[in-house]
Amino acid sequence: MSKLDEFLAGERLDDVAIFLTHEFLDSQGRIANMGEAVEGGVVLVVPGDDGRAAFASGTGMDPMEFAREAMDGEGEIDHGLTGGSCDEGHEVELIFAFAEAENPDVGGLYAEGDVMHAYAQCSEGHAFSEKWIVGDGA
Repeated sequence: MSKLDEFLAGERLDDVAIFLTHEFLDSQGRIANMGEAVEGGVVLVVPGDDGRAAFASGTGMDPMEFAREAMDGEGEIDHGLTGGSCDEGHEVELIFAFAEAENPDVGGLYAEGDVMHAYAQCSEGHAFSEKWIVGDGA
């Protein structure tokens, strides 16, 4: 099983995933050669601190600031973390994602299972986010 498959199955809760399209990689430079090639780009699955540093290095953005900015935007993120589109119809060029363990004490979505938090930016710069239960297959 690949690191990405393990991450999507909720087996790597301490890791983060970063998806970058080939176009973004070409314009921004490669952040690492440790990624998994997927249709349209590369996905890196790395330990949390290393992943946040890799995201900042490869994109020039602080991952937590990016996440805060993206929280209010709308769009659809592929649950395989390999693309999507913003509400303006532009294709996703990057995704930053992490999963949070199930927590019944918090309630809501967190009581239903591990929750994937994904933050994306489309090719026109629009940032947005989406959350879902890990392994829901949507």
